[in-house]
Amino acid sequence: MKKKISLLGLILILVLSFTGCGKSETTEYDQATLEQYAEFVVQNFEAMTTEQLDSFSNMRDLQLDTQLMNAGLPVDGEDFLTMISSWEAAEEECGAYVEHGDWTMEVKNDGVSLTSEAKYENRDADIVFSFDEKGNMESMDVSAHYSTGEILEKAGLNTVLGMGTVFVVLIFISFIIYLLGYIPKLQEKLANKDKKVEEKKEAPVQAAPAPAAAAEDDAELVAVIAAAIAAAEGTSTDGFVVRSIKRRKSNRWN
Repeated sequence: MKKKISLLGLILILVLSFTGCGKSETTEYDQATLEQYAEFVVQNFEAMTTEQLDSFSNMRDLQLDTQLMNAGLPVDGEDFLTMISSWEAAEEECGAYVEHGDWTMEVKNDGVSLTSEAKYENRDADIVFSFDEKGNMESMDVSAHYSTGEILEKAGLNTVLGMGTVFVVLIFISFIIYLLGYIPKLQEKLANKDKKVEEKKEAPVQAAPAPAAAAEDDAELVAVIAAAIAAAEGTSTDGFVVRSIKRRKSNRWN
């Protein structure tokens, strides 16, 4: 019994020691340094024109990464271009940037985030910077503030657009089904047409009369008779004239 109690006590000590080690490994972030990075980005984006912001996308990856490293900004070039796109989209949605308030840090499992409420020309928004566990900047998101009426209006518009899209699709499907009814008629028409063509091909062709052959046979017969007469009389066939004899119909008197 004592051995079991001592074993349970040892296990409890190990669990508590692991828990203490886990707490000591919690990453500590320097909020002041992270705020400096966020302020640097916001101030530079505000001061730059649209052409200057777009010029970063024309740089090569190595050139952009080198420029960001020289500026002391811990961010990847691709992530930096995404942040520029978020800034431009926010100004299109909320209007021109005016100012922002204090930063609030929130520690997460995979990093930390800084959030500040910003004021734009048309509406307010939240600017959120995300950092990884090493303190490198990953993204910047701007979430606009909408009133309850605007949210309901937007939701209603999305519903109407969705229903309209479904209605158009149903009409299109109905039209396709209607056209399918003509397919059997077209098939029957094509089948009848092919049948008529086959009947024309199978019809026997009648041979045309050959009167020329009969005329040649009569001429040969006359020549043979003339030669026989000439041989009997001992004369040539030059003096013979062959005339055709036509038989007249006899008249009958009543």
